Amino acid sequence: MKTEDKAWRDLRDYAASRLPDNFADRVLRAVEGPSVETWQQLQLHAANQIRPGFAERVLRAARDFPAKVPSLFGQFALGAATVAVCLAAVFAVHSRTARLDEQIALAGWQQLAMEAQDLDHGL
Repeated sequence: MKTEDKAWRDLRDYAASRLPDNFADRVLRAVEGPSVETWQQLQLHAANQIRPGFAERVLRAARDFPAKVPSLFGQFALGAATVAVCLAAVFAVHSRTARLDEQIALAGWQQLAMEAQDLDHGL
């Protein structure tokens, strides 16, 4: 009979045998993150993707932000409209699926009634 320690060692050894040889190195490299040169290349690439004047536009938008905040009533109205649209969508989907389920059940009962009539006429 195996002891618990032996069972854990066997399990650890089996798991270790399933991993590739360079697994620990790859994990450590992933934990360390990209090198300084890689970060510099990423920053240069990102800087090339931004259109000229981006910083000025962001600062201007940040300064104008308090003036552009919607009122509490506007936020409430938007929330109420969103709830109404969601409820309408739920109602429409539920009505459609309920109608389809009813049609399927009715078709099944009609089939059953026709088979019963056939049996009744056959006797």
